[in-house]
Amino acid sequence: MSTTIMVPMRDGVRLATDVHLPDGPGPFPVVMERTPYGRAEASRSEITAANRTPAARADIAAYFTRHGYAVVYQDTRGRYGSEGVFVKYLSDGHDGFDTAAWLIQQPWCDGRFCTMGLSYAAHTQAALGCLDPPGLQGQILDCGGFINAWRAGIRQNGAFELKQATWAFKNAGLSPEALADPVMKAALASENIRDWFARLPWKPGHSPLRHHPDYEAYLFEQWTHGAFDAYWQQLGIWTAGFHARYSAVPMVHMSSWFDPYPLTATENYIGLKQAGKGPQRLILGPWTHGDRSDSCFGDVEFGPNAPLDSWAGDWRAYRLRFFDHVLKGVPLDEPPVRIFVMGGGSGRRNAAGKLEHGGRWISAHDWPLPEAVPTVFHLHGDGRLDRAAPPAGATPLTYDFDPAHPVPTIGGALTSLEPVASGGSWDQAEGPAFFGCEPPYLPLSSRPDVLAFQTEPLTEPVQVVGPIVAELWVATDGPDTDFTAKLIDVHPPSADYPRGYAMILADGIQRLRYAEDPSSPRLRTPNEVVKIAVTVGPIANLFLPGHRIRLDIASSNFPKFDVNPNTGEPDGSARRKRIAINTVFVDADRRSHVVLPLTSY
Repeated sequence: MSTTIMVPMRDGVRLATDVHLPDGPGPFPVVMERTPYGRAEASRSEITAANRTPAARADIAAYFTRHGYAVVYQDTRGRYGSEGVFVKYLSDGHDGFDTAAWLIQQPWCDGRFCTMGLSYAAHTQAALGCLDPPGLQGQILDCGGFINAWRAGIRQNGAFELKQATWAFKNAGLSPEALADPVMKAALASENIRDWFARLPWKPGHSPLRHHPDYEAYLFEQWTHGAFDAYWQQLGIWTAGFHARYSAVPMVHMSSWFDPYPLTATENYIGLKQAGKGPQRLILGPWTHGDRSDSCFGDVEFGPNAPLDSWAGDWRAYRLRFFDHVLKGVPLDEPPVRIFVMGGGSGRRNAAGKLEHGGRWISAHDWPLPEAVPTVFHLHGDGRLDRAAPPAGATPLTYDFDPAHPVPTIGGALTSLEPVASGGSWDQAEGPAFFGCEPPYLPLSSRPDVLAFQTEPLTEPVQVVGPIVAELWVATDGPDTDFTAKLIDVHPPSADYPRGYAMILADGIQRLRYAEDPSSPRLRTPNEVVKIAVTVGPIANLFLPGHRIRLDIASSNFPKFDVNPNTGEPDGSARRKRIAINTVFVDADRRSHVVLPLTSY
């Protein structure tokens, strides 16, 4: 049985809520999901390896009601059937709390509930958990739950993640306002978002979102608010600041290497565990965002063990086991941490034309792996990456960074950028399928504004599992710039790949004005030497003999991130561009390096 109820919030706004009840008198424990994507719509991620058709939420509800759970789906404020004005992320904590308070008072609820949901529906869970609502017993945060949206998810260490722009544009067209206004809907549909990405930066009132002023307003608020101050320390986008008061309940944190949220999953796992907030579990797969039942991501095949289904049965079965454990006391025979270590495959091109990189699941008692040994690999002026320290007096490496010609994004950990860019792993070579690439379509490492550092071909396997940070000594001739770091597994030349294959594993970025104190940005004195830390991982990969470990340093990664104009103008509102002369130091006194956590294989 299903019923739709308009549940009132503290300010009188009512949120559309579907209640699915099992047969029988009740009361029942409850599973709840709060989503902006339509409480009755099919979710693209509700598939299994055996059944590729996305299941309707009603079908998922029926699965859980058959096992004795009431299921509640709710549209977030200002989306689909719910009243109010949509403001992304910032109303979800209090709305979730008010819904929980209503929920546990219903006669069909036994006073206990768990939450589930992917992406935005994971963000709503974390916002709710921050307020320690009555009745909450457990949560499964699938690819979301912002540890710190300034560091990852909205911005990344100052740079703006442009998936927020494509998300806003797509979802403005699906908003209640557009559905009620044919002119607004037609106006949004007439815009070509790829064309608009060639015309950045946008201006308020003169962007593809100008037809929906509310969505344009929240986007520019995020885009232009650069400093990590009280704005970024709000409920809904800063779980780290609420760990001490978070609900002490069992939790599952899940993300993947080509998802935007592995840092969120790992740091929430660590922070909540340290705060003593209940048993924490962590799952890290090789997938793109929400694609947990697939095995190929981008141009790379990770093998038959890559889907979560290979060990969980499928995602529904895993969630049921967790809810049965939390709400019914059924033992859960699962390790605290499951990690997919990429690598170990043949390196051949399979019948589908994909690189066979392979991989396997490992279990662990904690994250980071206690046995991992942080190992320093230094950057050398001749392009080497190795454990030997650089010589004294080594000449620094300098390049011109032209913001009018940024380094194009070719896969990686990203989502919601379609149709401009897609996530997954790809050979780091330009091609016509990637936004911003131009003939003659050469490797990115051939660009003069990309510094590539690589090991000699490995003579034995090297397994890297854990968080990865590149520590760089840098300078620029102007007031501001960016530095990016990208970790790559270089497959050797073969019959299938005669030029080799530079497979992206992870990347990160640091906006220089925020290097010392994100809450108090400081423009640089020209050629001032600064030590910065670029968060590249976490990651798990096995580098096979004959492969090379490579670290690429540049100053742009577009369209994943907005491009720094190098002028020092306020974030999101620059009107000028200048070519920056950027420098990376590689001498004994200024040892630029990357720290790789090595584990035994």
